[in-house]
Amino acid sequence: MESLVREGHVVELRRRLCSRMTFGTAGLRAEMSAGFACINDLTVIQSTQGMYKYLAKYVPDLKTRGLVVGFDTRAQTSSGCTSERLARLTAAVMLCKDVPVYLFSTYVPTPFVPYAVMKYGAAAGVMITASHNRKEDNGYKVYWHNGAQISSPHDKEILRCIEESSEPWPGSWNEDLVESSRLRRDPLEDVCRSYMEELNTICFHRELNTMSPLKFVHSSFHGVGHNYVQRAFQQFGFPPPIPVPEQKDPDPDFSTVSCPNPEEGESVLELSLRLAEREEARIVVATDPDADRLAVAEQNDNCGWKVFTGNELAALLGWWMLFNWKEAHPDPADTERVYMLATTVSSKILKAFARIEGFHFEETLPGFKWIGNRIHELTKTGKEVIFSFEESIGFLCGNMVLDKDGVSTAAVVAEMAAYLHTKNLSMNQQLINIYEIYGYHISRTSYVICNDPPTIHRIFSRLRNSGGSGVYPESCGDYCITHIRDVTTGYDSSQPDKKCVCQSSSFVYFLIDEKRFDRNKCSFNISFRSFRCQEIAKWSHSHFRMALLQHLGPAALSQRSSITQNSVQHQENVISPVWRRS
Repeated sequence: MESLVREGHVVELRRRLCSRMTFGTAGLRAEMSAGFACINDLTVIQSTQGMYKYLAKYVPDLKTRGLVVGFDTRAQTSSGCTSERLARLTAAVMLCKDVPVYLFSTYVPTPFVPYAVMKYGAAAGVMITASHNRKEDNGYKVYWHNGAQISSPHDKEILRCIEESSEPWPGSWNEDLVESSRLRRDPLEDVCRSYMEELNTICFHRELNTMSPLKFVHSSFHGVGHNYVQRAFQQFGFPPPIPVPEQKDPDPDFSTVSCPNPEEGESVLELSLRLAEREEARIVVATDPDADRLAVAEQNDNCGWKVFTGNELAALLGWWMLFNWKEAHPDPADTERVYMLATTVSSKILKAFARIEGFHFEETLPGFKWIGNRIHELTKTGKEVIFSFEESIGFLCGNMVLDKDGVSTAAVVAEMAAYLHTKNLSMNQQLINIYEIYGYHISRTSYVICNDPPTIHRIFSRLRNSGGSGVYPESCGDYCITHIRDVTTGYDSSQPDKKCVCQSSSFVYFLIDEKRFDRNKCSFNISFRSFRCQEIAKWSHSHFRMALLQHLGPAALSQRSSITQNSVQHQENVISPVWRRS
């Protein structure tokens, strides 16, 4: 900071000092650097002091329930800022106020924190992670005592408490409390053992798994996932997957990938795919650095590799979870209490499933915090959520945690692939079978990175005022816009009072009808949204009918990235493509 002052970098000083981090879809997230708008020792202490103040007010038994704290493997050599140090400071703030802390003794997958919150009945949980962000970033992810990420009003109230707790308490810097306090407990072995045992609730064919000839390769993307995915596979009856040696161990520089995000596809999966070819393994699974998301690739005979999009993998996993649920619950009446969830920017494939199979489907705002809290609400009323997802390769099979979980999903994918192999089907072939029954759903997602927040604001402002002040566009090229939902301003043209049911950060959704086709009317949606942590503007095209597929041609199906399209639905009550084929 002193060098910035000396050199007169007023704009950069203003950026760092004149604003604070705010809770986005994944908590507080920013670069590791000096300043109130960044992740550093001071801002983490301030955030935890604000957390304590809020919890002390609204959780009367805070000093009995305690706080869970976990961390990933991120580190910045130049400053000495590491996820582990930030986690220890988080623990110190609570310990100095006589609050028990369950602090993991080593790095863990992000899902372990919400799992531990529910297991111990903790008041809240904090995970120090920036997930798949660039190496310069870190984050502070908060879970409420229900095991889901915090949402409104908790996030706003905690931010207010942070503002009121900016002066560090004397004990907040005392990192040694982690070693000396009797209120600190290491939950690692207990949570890991319990988590692995509970995986049995989503393992349906263990005996078949033990006999499967399939081989799997796993990349942990230089993060936390290796040991935990190995154990999850063994819990399902599989041999451990073959690790990518260059990416097996933690490396905060992510030195073998241009971007630590497996969603980027083949370009960042190169080492995994080449290893799989040498080992004759047909399936690659890749967890992101904090192991809450999962990418999957499958080798197709003479056709190279198929890297599944998040929406495609969700179609397979949704089918798989329903297939096995129906096997265990043959009474059709039981389906009435079954739910699947997806974020509104994701594929509508689960909605198509629900329409034919008779279960319930709901959409939430973008971000798994909305899914987690909705699962909690439904479970309290006796409902069962068997699958949830967001298109950015975030999946939850069952409900043993209330956040996306790459570790458990990796094992579920392996079991699904092993089962399909016994039917002489690949996952890609089964995906086509699903489309033939429930409708073809394709998608195309793209994004741009902008380092100037006002530019992002102007982009969304033009969308909202393209027809004049406060007038949204009525068409997009040759397409009629029939429905607009703007969850930032609270406008929804489909509602009688034009008010959106819920609001969030920058997100605008358009439902569009195609005017040119004489037959097979086509409709799709386009959504635009921004992410605070990296100033990304992202858009998705989705919900197409078969006419669009005919218009685009077969090549549309081969596109890797995520335009979700919904063909004219078959009216026959078919439960499962695999059942039909077998």
